[in-house]
Amino acid sequence: MDPIKIRSGVSCVILAIILYTAWHKYKRRRARSCEHIRGPPSPSYIVGHIVELTRQGEVGDLEYQWMSEFGWAWKIKHCLGRDVLFLADPKASTNIHRLVSGYNYSRTTDSKFISWLLMGESILFADHSEHARIRRTMDPALSSARVRAFLPIFQRSAKKLCGKWRKELGDRPSLPSVNVAPWFSRLTLDAICEAGFDFNCGALDDDMNEFVRVYKNMFQDSMMHPTTGSLLFRHFWPYIPDSALRALVRLPIKQFQRMQHALRTINGLSGRLIEHRKARERMGLDSEETERSKDLMSILVRANTSENPKYRLTDNEMIAQMATFLLAGACVRDSRDPDGHETSAGTLDWLFWELAKDDNYQRKMREEIAAARGAVMGRGDADFSVADLESMVYVNAGIKEIMRLHPIVYLLVRVADKDDVIPLSRPVTTTTGEIVNEIPIAKGQHISISSWGYNRLPEVWGEDAHSWNPSRFFTMDKEKQINLGVFANLLTFGGGNKACLGWRFSVLEIQAVVVELIENFEFTLPDERPEIQRVPAGVTIPMIKNKWTLGSQMPLRITPVKGEVPSQLI
Repeated sequence: MDPIKIRSGVSCVILAIILYTAWHKYKRRRARSCEHIRGPPSPSYIVGHIVELTRQGEVGDLEYQWMSEFGWAWKIKHCLGRDVLFLADPKASTNIHRLVSGYNYSRTTDSKFISWLLMGESILFADHSEHARIRRTMDPALSSARVRAFLPIFQRSAKKLCGKWRKELGDRPSLPSVNVAPWFSRLTLDAICEAGFDFNCGALDDDMNEFVRVYKNMFQDSMMHPTTGSLLFRHFWPYIPDSALRALVRLPIKQFQRMQHALRTINGLSGRLIEHRKARERMGLDSEETERSKDLMSILVRANTSENPKYRLTDNEMIAQMATFLLAGACVRDSRDPDGHETSAGTLDWLFWELAKDDNYQRKMREEIAAARGAVMGRGDADFSVADLESMVYVNAGIKEIMRLHPIVYLLVRVADKDDVIPLSRPVTTTTGEIVNEIPIAKGQHISISSWGYNRLPEVWGEDAHSWNPSRFFTMDKEKQINLGVFANLLTFGGGNKACLGWRFSVLEIQAVVVELIENFEFTLPDERPEIQRVPAGVTIPMIKNKWTLGSQMPLRITPVKGEVPSQLI
């Protein structure tokens, strides 16, 4: 008999036994902790609302519909009738992210194992004490002081992009239609390679090496519009032992195979670079130069070496953390938990799209930058400092507004580790007609926090919450705000002890890039005026309606700012 057929048959039998066991375990453990919370009727017992949620026309379409009908807390159905509590309520979100509670809510098994497929034993895979241990070692590398030292790297990358666009312009008055999305992805990849590893990736130079190639369109290909079979498969993951699940996700499924190939590639590079750093430290080579090294890998290696041995990261964990940094820059796409660089490139896409439609605000930003440039030159400095960037009120209001209006990570998924009671800012009416101000939660309850929903609450952000209006940050009533998240009361970077470690990195990078590009170019919509959609793929991907095969698209007209070329580009 054919050995391949035998192995295939055995695999199918083992898979059937595991799934059968998992089903019975699931039936025993299933808790209906939000039974009386209202929600839309389920279109299917088999897949519930999950297919329509992952295939909605635009990010937020369904959340807006459900919030309008049921309030800031509602219930949907996942596969096989599992209840999922959806929240846009700020007090509820604060409760789940609160620092004082420790680790009461974990990442869901599917989000953790997809992170494991992409990055290995990274901080996005860890929970509880393991997460705290890894974060303890990583915190020094991404402190405010360390991140500020990366500003020259961001500025060099932005200047390089300006130079590339000027070269393409030649003698033409403008570039009529440029897809800026891949440019921003390459820029953020170059920046994270230099800041993370002191390594020249060459992405802006179109160096399509194996590292760059393996991550191209990764999340569009592997996370966008998952099949019904894939969704059902993932539904059983929480009920399968970790050791068995690690074997199952290595099955020859195209989606998983691509992720594993990418992980092997990135781990190879991370491992070689980390070993090189560690060897030089052991041999005492260039100790003075090593001490001055400010890239994330050097800082992490030094922090780990000096750490108490019981908290120290293993070699595999070190590689996984650096893989997380690199993946963020390479893909600009992550799965259900925010990371600094996916937010950077995606935020730049949407920001320049909104600025292209708002010439007046773009002009105000340019005037503000010009005034700040004059002050820099007046004091004899070569370029903007961090303080200069932070003082630009129009620039920073625009950045906050785009993170509010178009959050790249639109959904955070969690599971309750123990029974809890979630308080609500605004009461909701149950199926029995009772008005409740809190929701009891049973251990094992799955919860989805809608970043998109919270970021567009009119009661928090104003009646025009669905519109682009950066000026809201000049006049906002702070009494209506709940201290949520780590930046501008937004959920864009998550919150609590699992907030994005790289949020400062991301904000500073965006500031540096926006200032450089607005100072040198004007951005308007191209003549064809394509209809851009917010496509859900784990993160928000900009695509042209009915042209999804083109991938991530943000076409804009680019025109040089009239006047002399700034001296820093000559």
